[in-house]
Amino acid sequence: MKYFFVLGKNQALSLAELSSVLRGSALDYTGNGIALFDSEKEIDAEKLIRQLGGTVKIGRVEDKFGIGSTDEIKQFVCDLVCRKREAASGKFKFGISQHGSTNLNTKDLGMEVKTHLKDKGFSSRLVTSKEKNLSSVVVETNKLTDKGMEVVLFEANGQVMVGHTLAVQPFKDLSFRDYGRPARDSHSGMLPPKLAQILINLAGGGKTEKKTVLDPFCGSGTILTEAALMGYKNMIGSDESDKAVQDTQKNLEWSKEKYGLENMEYRLENIKTEELDQFLNKESVDLVATEPYLGPQRGKIKTGQVVRELEELYSRSLKEIARVLKKGGQVAMVWPVFENGTKPIDPDIGELRILKPLPEKLGKNKKLITTSRNTIVYSREGQKVWREIVILQK
Repeated sequence: MKYFFVLGKNQALSLAELSSVLRGSALDYTGNGIALFDSEKEIDAEKLIRQLGGTVKIGRVEDKFGIGSTDEIKQFVCDLVCRKREAASGKFKFGISQHGSTNLNTKDLGMEVKTHLKDKGFSSRLVTSKEKNLSSVVVETNKLTDKGMEVVLFEANGQVMVGHTLAVQPFKDLSFRDYGRPARDSHSGMLPPKLAQILINLAGGGKTEKKTVLDPFCGSGTILTEAALMGYKNMIGSDESDKAVQDTQKNLEWSKEKYGLENMEYRLENIKTEELDQFLNKESVDLVATEPYLGPQRGKIKTGQVVRELEELYSRSLKEIARVLKKGGQVAMVWPVFENGTKPIDPDIGELRILKPLPEKLGKNKKLITTSRNTIVYSREGQKVWREIVILQK
């Protein structure tokens, strides 16, 4: 079976996460924002997309056609939607999204499908959007993965792939966890839940069983919360701020109640990262996912001074993280980049080494932008401090 993954805005980061979780050479990149994956087993798309912070949609490819096979594609789409309609009950909605240039007018194609359904005696509603592709919000709001269908057309390897969406990113739930949790600290800066998921997956590869995850700069507990929801049972957090530790505990207990995480176990300590040896044994942690203090987020920044101070902090912290990390264990960490991406930091990583975020065959694609030291820069519009995503291994 061939599955497709519609990637988020930072395609390199989304693909790096997918590669870490799927762990397969069968992963391919189409060049137009979609990854392909061949799987011998059926994928639980609803479960998987809740664990992936960088994937917008997951779907299955049903067939492929030559670039100029317009009539054959139209007929196949009509038949595909019709089969879905025959098995459905109640109101039926469908939509069509297109990635890349397949020389098909999706609105015209949608009307042809609607006419085809009508001729078969089925009523339907065509869902459209001002954008070229239907967003996750539109797909979810109209229940197209449940009671309807979203057909997805895209080019790959000189062919037109036709598939349909199985699951979309749970934007409502992500927003609820971000803004609904009891303790938030906008002054110190907050890690988005989606990026927290990505960091955990980059460090742990999606394998949660019997693994201990550490966040030594736990802040308000976003990473530990997401780790618990992803299935990790043993979580450790620390922070030199007493308020941060209290906020983390509040949010973890809130998540435990809201999501029924009865088997969740965690330990929190109010200490500096350099003092992890006070409560953690050598090589006792499987993976580390963390966003440390990134420096001042407001006002005029004395960049040179801030960079020097953060390099010292990160160097000391990485030395202690390496001590508690098991051999072969990985760290997914955020490093700040100042002055619109031109001023990164360069801490001493000691016995750790930076891993390439993408497999060799994907890393050569010029559309997937990585830095000269094999990291990925993540930014959003208006951000003063950008994030550099670094994967390290002991």
